[in-house]
Formats: sequence, C-alpha cells, structure tokens
Amino acid sequence: MKNKCYRGLTAILLMSCLLFTSLPAAAGQGVTTFSMKYEGGSLPLDQHNKLKVKLLDQNTIEMTQGKQSFKVPASAVTELSYGNDVHRRVGAAVGVAMVTSGIGALMLLVKTKKHYVGMTWAEPGTDKKGGVVFKVGKGDYRGFLAALEGLTGKKAVNADVGQK
Repeated sequence: MKNKCYRGLTAILLMSCLLFTSLPAAAGQGVTTFSMKYEGGSLPLDQHNKLKVKLLDQNTIEMTQGKQSFKVPASAVTELSYGNDVHRRVGAAVGVAMVTSGIGALMLLVKTKKHYVGMTWAEPGTDKKGGVVFKVGKGDYRGFLAALEGLTGKKAVNADVGQK
C-alpha cells in the first residue's frame, strides 16, 4: 500500500518539476495566440472570418485578420462578457433523415453549442472606444477567457444570465 502511495507522490512531484522548469521558457515568448472568428463589432474586419488574437507581454491585445491588425491596450478594456448559443441541428437532421430513411431524425437529439466572448474598451484621454464579439472554439474558450481576465484584470460577466 505504501509503495503505491510513494509511486503516486513521486509521479506528481516529477510532473510538477517538469512543469515548473518549462514555464520560464514559455514565459520568455510573451505571446499567447488564439484562433477564432470575428462575429462583429466596431473594427472594420470581415465577419465570420478567421481571426488571430494575440495576448502580448506588453499588456496589449492584438487582433489580426489577413493583413489588417488592431491593438488595444489591456488597461483600456472596460468590460468582458461571455455567453453560449445552444441550438438543435434541425436543418442537418432533416437532410440526413431524407437520405437515410428517417434514421437522421436522431440528430434532433444532438445540440450544438457556440461560445462567444465580448470585449469593450475606451482608451483614457482619447475618444477611442470600441468593442468586439469573438466566436471561440470549444477547446480554447475557457483558456482564452481566463487569459483575457488575467491580462486585463477584469472579471468577465455571463451575458446569458436572466435569459430563457
């Protein structure tokens, strides 16, 4: 029994050491990049197109789509919000049901969830104000939101609260 506990403890300590020795190398890069879609906002970007959002070491949020790039100081961010859009895949279910003799109707039980993050900003001492809504992939949603909160010092509010 004791051997199993010691092995588990040794494995945890080894993994912790590996994690902490790799952190300085990752921290030296100073850039965290997320891929997502631009859903709308005050920036002259193409809606629903791919967008790279970089959280830079200098407390700057950089949004790049193609050759266009916009930077927002993290200190200028006034609000962060997040929300989900859940809907059933009715159109796909009907199409599949027609081809597969009704078996596709089971797709009506499948829900899809889309994750959105909103950000507004107002630069102190200027009239520059703006906002964006990002559609973030399921795998990046929580990490992106946590990284934005950490960089800006703002707590994101749930935009879905109170909606039915």
